[in-house]
Amino acid sequence: MTNHRKLRMGMIGGGPGAFIGAVHRIAANIDGQIALVAGAFSSRPEKSAQAGKDLFLDPKRVYQSYDEMFEKEKQLPEGERIDFVSIVTPNHAHFDPTIKALQNGFHVVLDKPMTLTLDEAKQLDKVIQETGMLFCLTHTYTGYPMVKEAKQLIANGTLGKIRKVYVEYPQGWLWKDFSDEGNKQAAWRTDPKKSGVAGCMGDIGTHAMNLAEYVSGLKLDKLCADLNTVVPGRTLDDDGIVLLKFDNGASGVLMASQVATGAENNLKIRVYGDKAGLEWQQEDANSLIVRHPEQPDQIYRAGANVPYLSSYALANTRTPAGHPEGYLEAFANHYHNFARTLLAKLNNQTPEKEWLDFPGTEDGVRGMAFIEQVVKSGQSEQKWTKFEI
Repeated sequence: MTNHRKLRMGMIGGGPGAFIGAVHRIAANIDGQIALVAGAFSSRPEKSAQAGKDLFLDPKRVYQSYDEMFEKEKQLPEGERIDFVSIVTPNHAHFDPTIKALQNGFHVVLDKPMTLTLDEAKQLDKVIQETGMLFCLTHTYTGYPMVKEAKQLIANGTLGKIRKVYVEYPQGWLWKDFSDEGNKQAAWRTDPKKSGVAGCMGDIGTHAMNLAEYVSGLKLDKLCADLNTVVPGRTLDDDGIVLLKFDNGASGVLMASQVATGAENNLKIRVYGDKAGLEWQQEDANSLIVRHPEQPDQIYRAGANVPYLSSYALANTRTPAGHPEGYLEAFANHYHNFARTLLAKLNNQTPEKEWLDFPGTEDGVRGMAFIEQVVKSGQSEQKWTKFEI
């Protein structure tokens, strides 16, 4: 490519005490394509300044608000200003900075879910289409090489017609009431004003739904949800199960819980067709099991230069076989593909098809529709709710 330089990134959120901001910074840095050069890291100016100092940024490019960042970065020469922003704020603070970034000419990487409401997601989608700006939504788990391999095996017909999809995401970290313990993450994720209409289903249920649609290649058509609030005093769901019907007639089950006491983050998916089935789980992310009815099980393993893997899996693998790649690398794959696509765009070149394989606005809108319709179904006596955007 002719544009031999790092992309310049600004960050909104991710200041002292934040969790996901550090993950985004690590992910953006892994492949050496992106440099963090500016940020508005907190709604409190002193915390933003401290974050900038901790990250060794030029104090002149550490801003008191994202409005100030957009205004001042726009005034910089084209060769100095940021190319895109990474937005890592809580859910209620996604819509406004994303809209303003796009309208001010900055591309966006946004932490999921896309917005606080489906209506906001639709508005944001419209602006993305109108501006033609590049947008990535960090549904982390579709970044794993063997998840991409699973998608390609299904797309290539290895499993035949898909009949069943099971996806589960058990966590245990909200097993009790943390409201009196100053747990920042627990506080905002269980607050409807900051998290939205769903708790567990908005936080991790959307990841499970996104993984199910991505891997299977199917689209959700109907759902039937049972949501629970297990810990006394909570106002949002912390557990739930959803029956799924897909657009090809396949059925499925989605389980998400944040009160599965002792559980960590073993996201797992199983897909069964009329020829074979497959299984992947995050606790052994380098392995993909393919099961044929009249053959021994096949175990596909991640690793650079493994000849039987698809181009999509190989394009998202960094290490030789036997070396585990995990959550941070999967996260980094979205930044890597976004960066390669953006560099191609800046150079008026056509990106490779593998680079375009990162979550975007359609994933975001469908995720918000899932959240709202799961809650609607959970509150209704009606058995099935049509999945509508």
